[in-house]
Amino acid sequence: MFGIMRKTGLFLHPIFIFVLSTLTLAASLFLYIYWYIGVSADLEAVIQRYRLDPSQFFEAKTWVVILILSVLVAVILVGIVIILIYDLKTVRLYGLQQSFINNFTHELKTPVTSLKLYLETFDRHEINRKDQQHYIGFMLQDIERLSSNINSILNLAKIESKVYEIKFTVVDVAEQIEQFLTQNRHIFDNCTIRIDKTPEEKLMGPVIVPLFDMLLMNILTNALKYNASEHPRIDITLKKDKKHIMICFRDNGIGIAKGDKKKIFKKFYQGCLRDEHIQSGGSGIGLYLVSQIARLHNGKIVADSEGPGKGSIFTLTLSCKQKETINDERNAEKTHSDY
Repeated sequence: MFGIMRKTGLFLHPIFIFVLSTLTLAASLFLYIYWYIGVSADLEAVIQRYRLDPSQFFEAKTWVVILILSVLVAVILVGIVIILIYDLKTVRLYGLQQSFINNFTHELKTPVTSLKLYLETFDRHEINRKDQQHYIGFMLQDIERLSSNINSILNLAKIESKVYEIKFTVVDVAEQIEQFLTQNRHIFDNCTIRIDKTPEEKLMGPVIVPLFDMLLMNILTNALKYNASEHPRIDITLKKDKKHIMICFRDNGIGIAKGDKKKIFKKFYQGCLRDEHIQSGGSGIGLYLVSQIARLHNGKIVADSEGPGKGSIFTLTLSCKQKETINDERNAEKTHSDY
């Protein structure tokens, strides 16, 4: 689309068309009113000259017609504005999709290239067992990266199409996080993760366990990816009130620019990288997936930061409602959407 706009020039640009259409409508209305006033003035002169009855020529309905015409023109202008807004959003979405495709292709191509290199090394050279294990470790990391990217796309498609099986389980959220960290210890070997829960009582809440683990994976790996510190650190704080469980993820990464705090949860959006040690901008769906999973839990997630280089804070709020209540609400929402 951008290429077409460049080739055809300014005259097919949506903003130019919008301005031209607006001016045309405004000019048409102005000329009509100007013509009517001119004709009325001439007609009034004729009436006075020949002493005719004005009621035979001037009616109040004429101004009503002009008023209605003005309202219709205003409606047309509003319609044009709406079309322009949607068109600009479409252009922006197209740009984001292109960026996503480019970055995601890179996310897939890099581990595949790495795997090919390691396999060619195994095929062409005799390698001792210690070096083999070393290379195999790297290969497993690349496979894990590929698997993670593919699963993200598949799960996002399931969630957006509302075909993901929603099965809530009441768990101790703190224990679930600890279990997740234990199962994925190898991913966070180089990162210090500390969990602090207040009060000491169990923080019971209904979650969709596979999706909750996916949410944790995206938040924590995102904190690691955008971290240039020699000693990455993530502090997880849990709190609870009568209706909600709040989980706060604080890291010592590169931080978030003020203008990116809300945008980073949009689909395909990638924040501007401001640290030379960060190599890739990612696929642009990780945090969007997090926001969708939070929504499925009748919760929300917000991001905050004191600025670039000062770390990030992600606060996840989950509902404490029992799973039957949430399932009933989701079923009602699904039934409503079917209609």
